Order: sequence, then C-alpha cells, then structure tokens
Amino acid sequence: MSANTQKLGWIGVGRMGYQMAERLLTAGHDVSIWNRTKSKAEPLAKLGGKVVDNPVDLGGVDILFTIVSTGSDLEEIYFGENGIVTKANGKLPGTFVDCSTISVDDSVRIRERLNRKGIDFIASPVSGNGQVIKAGKLSAVVSGPEARAKAVMPLIEVFAPKCVSYVGDGELARICKIAHNVMLGVVIENLIEITLLANKMGVPRHAFLAFINNSVMGSMFTAYKTPALVNLDWKTTFTPELLRKDLDLGLELGREWDIPMPITAATREVLQSHMGRAATKQNADMILAGDFAQMAETMAEFSGMTLKSEKKNVPSGLES
Repeated sequence: MSANTQKLGWIGVGRMGYQMAERLLTAGHDVSIWNRTKSKAEPLAKLGGKVVDNPVDLGGVDILFTIVSTGSDLEEIYFGENGIVTKANGKLPGTFVDCSTISVDDSVRIRERLNRKGIDFIASPVSGNGQVIKAGKLSAVVSGPEARAKAVMPLIEVFAPKCVSYVGDGELARICKIAHNVMLGVVIENLIEITLLANKMGVPRHAFLAFINNSVMGSMFTAYKTPALVNLDWKTTFTPELLRKDLDLGLELGREWDIPMPITAATREVLQSHMGRAATKQNADMILAGDFAQMAETMAEFSGMTLKSEKKNVPSGLES
C-alpha cells in the first residue's frame, strides 16, 4: 500500500502536533484527528482533516501517530478507560508511531502491551518547535522493528524533512531524545550565563549573540533563541516544566547506568530556581507556562541586572 493511500490517525494537536499533522494534510495524506480539546483540532478540517469525537474512532486507520506530554498521557490514550485499545470493537491500526518524549521504562511497558495485541510500536521523538516545523527544519530519531520503522519513515519525513535517523530496535530513540533534551537545557543555561556576563560588562546582547552565531560555536539552536534573548520575547516554544521532566529523565538514566552528570544536575537546579521564582511573582502563570528561555530574567535578577528589550530585528536562522 503506497503512503498516500494509507489512512492515518493523529492524536495530539498542541504546539508541535498541530503543525506536524498540518504538514501531512498539506502533502495530501488522509488524516483523521483526535484531540482532548476538540476545538483545537477543528481548524485542520479546512485542510481535509477528519476530526473525530473519541480515540476509538481512529481504530480503522492503518497507522496511528501520537504526540503528547508524558508517558502517563500516552498510556491513558492507548489503554485508559476510553483508550483506543481498550474500546476497540474491531480492527486496530497495525502500527503506532509515537513522537512524544517519554521515559524508557514507560516506552518499554507500552511496547509490550501493544505487541501482545499484534501492534508494532515505533518510537519517533522529534527535535524542534513550532517555528522549526514552519521552517521545514524539524528532525526525528526513530527506533523499533527495522522493517516497519523504515516503512513509516517516508511519512515521518513529511513533517521532519531535515533528518530522520533510524538508530535501532526498541527504545534507542527515546534514549537519543532524552540526551538531546538534556543538551538543550545545558546549552540554554550556558548561553544565558555568557550572554549576561558580556551584557553586564557593556556588550549589547544582539552584538554578542551575532558573534556567537557566526562563530564555530553557533548553531541552529543559538540562532533561533537569539530573538528571545535580545528582545525578551517569551512566546512559548517549550515550557520549564517539560524541560525539568526531561532533565530528570536524563539524570535518572545517568544514575542507572553510572554516568556522572554534574553539569546536568546544576542546570536542573537553576531551572528549579527559575520555577520557584514564580511563587513570588504576580506573573507566576506566565513564568511556568512561558518559554524555558525566560530563565534569563531569573538569572539576570540573581546577577543584579534588570533586562530590557533591545528592540532589534535580529535573524532567527529559520528565515526562508
């Protein structure tokens, strides 16, 4: 069965999931969609998406994609009281592809339960955010049964055209994504530290970050966080709570496998200080639900600084 004739199911249309499903629809795929808050999925109907009322309504699709916040969310959607597997009256998708960032243990447990039903489980967590998806630069890492994983990779490439890497069987993709997000936390922490140091000593943030981005140390990540750090635009791409979850997952693996992770541990403590600061601020919800890079304001406060937007039109590196 060719990719464009397969019926796809999609669960989860948050900041990432909406645009990923949108790309599949724009590419001409048949996609049925369920989201806990139905109204968030309804705009996709204009692109041909079939918005359904319950997860079980996706039982007739060939491949089911999911992207949710936690392993417990995923288990609830699959096996909860109203889960697609629990409520299935007949055919279930032969392949479940999960793009969430969840723990290795959760993934193992879910895989075993799906395998008992004759369902292949493909782990395919992604790297990026809504801006990255829009720019066509999302990437993904994939693990699971090799033949099945490689069969669905052309579909994953529709929303992750930058790179799709198959790393092996089982939960290896989960390990890669947890390691990736640990690096995300450590890099933003250090980028904020050195930016504040240069800024406090008189270097404008936009000038310092332009130097970094054009140096050997620059990256897609340092570039696309530059507008936020320069202009204090904390529009959410990834929340502090989700980053803390991922740092904790990384630290847990480090303890289990006897890998010292002191830099990760220190980053986790700074992040916790940022989240704790919310309790003393009137804009607590904005801090907790805002972007993780807003940690810059907390670290500036610790440094005796008050940040102000530099109001500069700086490139993000994601421009066409």
